[in-house]
Amino acid sequence: MKPSNELFDLVKSLTKSEKRFFKLSSSLQTGDKNYLKIFDAIDKQDEYDENVLKNLFKKETFIKHFPSEKNHLYKLILKSLRAYHADNSVSSQLKQEIKNIEILYNKALFKECNKFLMRAKKQAIDYEKFYYLFELINWEKMLLEEALEDGKFTKDLDTLIKEEQEVIDKLRNLAAYHVLYSKINYVFRSGGFARNEDDRSLVDEIASNQLIVGKNTALSHRAATICYYTQGFCHLAAGDYTTALSKFEKVKDILDKNERIKQDLAKRYVRTMNNIIACHIDAKRYSAAREVIAEMKAKSDENGFRNTDVQNTIFKHANISELQICRLTEEYDKGLALVNAIEEEIGDFEGKFHKEQVLSFSYQIAYLYFEAGQFSKSLFWLNKVLNDNESTLRQDIYSYARLFNLVIHYELGNYDLLEYITKSTQRYLSKRQRDYLLEKLVIDYMRKLIRTTSIDERSAIFMRFKEELEPMVLGPEDRIVLKYFDFIKWIDSKVKEPKMKAVH
Repeated sequence: MKPSNELFDLVKSLTKSEKRFFKLSSSLQTGDKNYLKIFDAIDKQDEYDENVLKNLFKKETFIKHFPSEKNHLYKLILKSLRAYHADNSVSSQLKQEIKNIEILYNKALFKECNKFLMRAKKQAIDYEKFYYLFELINWEKMLLEEALEDGKFTKDLDTLIKEEQEVIDKLRNLAAYHVLYSKINYVFRSGGFARNEDDRSLVDEIASNQLIVGKNTALSHRAATICYYTQGFCHLAAGDYTTALSKFEKVKDILDKNERIKQDLAKRYVRTMNNIIACHIDAKRYSAAREVIAEMKAKSDENGFRNTDVQNTIFKHANISELQICRLTEEYDKGLALVNAIEEEIGDFEGKFHKEQVLSFSYQIAYLYFEAGQFSKSLFWLNKVLNDNESTLRQDIYSYARLFNLVIHYELGNYDLLEYITKSTQRYLSKRQRDYLLEKLVIDYMRKLIRTTSIDERSAIFMRFKEELEPMVLGPEDRIVLKYFDFIKWIDSKVKEPKMKAVH
């Protein structure tokens, strides 16, 4: 069995400050510290190699139970990280405060306990942390019982019970919105924009839900952000970018007016900005899009936005959006320079990107190289998508990558290979129930194009291709296809110059 990389990944994820804190914490411990030897050895490796480690420590007694030593080190690092990041999030702070309340209560230090409780309760209210607020109200009821036994009537129990019920209502309301968000998010994460009947039915069901269409249905700022965010997604699915923009801007406005909640929902804030950028790009407001990109990048230095996950999200969205703009504005030199910069910087994020992020980067870079006429490099990047398929993730990207692949091979003059690829592409789309009319049309015309050697006939085929394709992309939902690859633009270039001029 291949050794697990989990410990290696954890060690490599540590910042210099986190490593320093771990070492300092370890220095306070007594006894043998075999785990530090393992830590240092792993930290020096560029790729995990357990055989090298075993050979390095072959004279050490602990090598006989190496798996348990690794497990011990893993737990110690996590313990160190919990201590290091104890005050980095409001959730961590509230967990500590509740533990302090429990300790003081068990020691019958009720006056001190109440001070901690009131402070934590205010924080939970300010950040709309209803789960913790519910637990704090339970502690408050327990303190009230102690006060009553002592003859002190500090608060009306009925008022406290009413407050508890309000918190429960807000928790249920927020949970209901999270369910709706999860459903609409699934549509986009699994298949991209809704094009089949099942996806459209699900989007319509969500869009018509009373929590989405009703007025004043959100009982908190957190719930309101999900409400407008979900509305924005529903309009994106329908191709209505104008209305979607207004919804995402409402999400951003709510968070901008509630700084504490914004810091706690930093990733949602960044994703909201990315959707705003996408709406500007769709309307060809490239200057406005770049202004939001610059604003997004500036968030990296703000509280709540400094953790690795949010930094990765900013890096991905900002750079992919800029690549799109460079391609659409035909600023190819600027875009290709950005690709080089991304390849240099991406090392800092290596192993920390989600597969979807890698897919998006690879696809956009491939598209940029194609538009710049560098077809071989375009194929290199597109193969990163084609060779790394996933059965449940972003089937839209995988599917359109295969259609894009046909075009690249056509530009490269790989006609013999295209005979095979068109068949395999059709099989792939059929198995995944994505053999829509447009996809079928593309495959049919690619076959016609590779079977003729006449320039005049090829030009005529392209013209017929365009005549049949244009009616299929009239509606906003169907025009979404052109965001993955603009077949109309490509056909126009071929009608003007049907003879291929591939750049290798």
